[in-house]
Amino acid sequence: MVTTVTSFGRSGLSDWLVQRVSAVVMTAYLIFIVGYLLLNSDVSYQQWAGLHSGLPMRMFSLLTMLSVAAHAWIGMWSVLTDYITVRTIGPKAKAIRIFFQLGMIAMILVYLLWAVDILWGI
Repeated sequence: MVTTVTSFGRSGLSDWLVQRVSAVVMTAYLIFIVGYLLLNSDVSYQQWAGLHSGLPMRMFSLLTMLSVAAHAWIGMWSVLTDYITVRTIGPKAKAIRIFFQLGMIAMILVYLLWAVDILWGI
C-alpha cells in the first residue's frame, strides 16, 4: 500500500486539481509566447528582453515555472508509486521509491531555482 506521505497534495483530489490548474497556466503561457512570436516574426534581442523585463511578464513566467515544478512533481510521484512497488521490485521498493522521489525533488528544486535566477537575475 502506498501512503500519501510523499504526495504533493493532501489527497488525490488536490493533486488532480493542481495538475489541471498548472496545465492551464502552462497552456496559457505557451499560447501567449507563440502568439507573440507569430505577431512579431522578426524579434530582436532588445524586443525579447523588453518583453521579459516587465513585472507582469516576470510574474507570469514565475507562475509558469512554479506550475511546471508542481506538475512535474505530481506526475513523477504518480509514475514512481505506480511502478516501484513491492510486487514489481521486491521488499526494498519503499526505500528505492523514496530515493528516487528525493532525487526528483532535488532536481526540480535545482531547475526551479536556476530558472528564478535567470528570470530575476538574483
